[in-house]
Amino acid sequence: MLQDGSTQLLCLTASSGVPLFTRGASKQLPFSVIGSLNGVHMFGGGHGVLLSCCETEGGGKVAWRVFSDSVMLIAVSGGGSGGAACGRGEEVRLQRLLENVWNCMVLVLGQEELVNPRNVERLKRDLRSCFCLIDQLLEERLQGLLGSLTHCADSLLPPDPAPLQEAVDGFARAADSEFGCLFVHGRVAVATEKWWRLAPQEVVLLSALVRTLSASGSASCDYPVFLPQGSPTVAHRLLRFRLLPGADLCVLCGPAPSLHRAEAELVAPLWSPLVEALRSCLDVGERSLPGSVALRPDVLALLLVNRESRRSVSCVQLSSGPPSGGSSLSRSRCWELLKLFYVFSVTHYFTQEETLGVSPEDGAQGGRTEVLLRGFSHQPQQCYLVTEECKSYGLQTPQHQLFLLMSPSVPTFALRTAATQTLSDIVSATAF
Repeated sequence: MLQDGSTQLLCLTASSGVPLFTRGASKQLPFSVIGSLNGVHMFGGGHGVLLSCCETEGGGKVAWRVFSDSVMLIAVSGGGSGGAACGRGEEVRLQRLLENVWNCMVLVLGQEELVNPRNVERLKRDLRSCFCLIDQLLEERLQGLLGSLTHCADSLLPPDPAPLQEAVDGFARAADSEFGCLFVHGRVAVATEKWWRLAPQEVVLLSALVRTLSASGSASCDYPVFLPQGSPTVAHRLLRFRLLPGADLCVLCGPAPSLHRAEAELVAPLWSPLVEALRSCLDVGERSLPGSVALRPDVLALLLVNRESRRSVSCVQLSSGPPSGGSSLSRSRCWELLKLFYVFSVTHYFTQEETLGVSPEDGAQGGRTEVLLRGFSHQPQQCYLVTEECKSYGLQTPQHQLFLLMSPSVPTFALRTAATQTLSDIVSATAF
């Protein structure tokens, strides 16, 4: 139906199947196909069958999800190479995409407007305000951000977080709020304690929204948001201020203070003395890790998840010298392989309710695990995968999950030692 690697998102009313919008692939699916996709789901529902995902003849995937008995979302992906593991990974990605898009719609419009729309045509117009954020979710596979897949906040670890943390806490108090956050290069650098108590999906979507607002080029903005889990029917104000290019300060608050007052009276006094600290934080860049963390030269990419705080740091490290051991992967390919290994690991070995991007019906069955694991009472804590492009190693502890991509030249027996040492180096240097 679609070309390889492309994804199209369809949104319809659940009761009547009226199309609300389509986003994604440049070539839109014909209306007859959209109607058929909706019809087959309704037909199954009428016979007591819940259709959540299927595979097309061309190797593509179709995923359905109905939210609050009001909105149906359908994700269609083009075919591609890969076996059953890749197919399962694509199913996970599509189901997580549907969940994120629904929460995005609630974030911008509120649940009441979606569940009880006063007029379908008006709802179509209102949904246009979600398009920038939805498009970012669809295209995030091209960015160095994994939050929409992991439901962990993409984070950046500053070289000296203490003064920045103190400033964020002080700014939130001055704005009569307990929810403040500093974003650097679209990642969370520091945040107040209450910000981390938001649902992980809310933190991820707020991060995506801040990136969208920052890309608009405005120095500041006052944007109403609904928290999909914490406050789906009552809006809060999201105040965003650009401190430096690439550094944004945000706070969730009530009617006061006004945007002008916060910008004139609160931002400058608190943050002017911290310009150098902000620049040092900006210098960390896409690596997300401070200079005090020295990674092995044979590490190609890593994703480290803090299971307690639901935060993550990720980076790709490409050698400036000649390729070693036949590894000449591009940056984008490293990100793609890292995501594929993450999905492979959490769907086969590190199965956890808060990690898996599965539909409720799969979650009720306890998720899908590899056949060889069935019947065992214990859960794997480590796994590895060897391919022609790289060697991958996954490590799970009570507090962390580490997903590591290494050069093919690294001996397979040394992967465990390399992963354990990498985790120890990062945690000891940053207390992450």
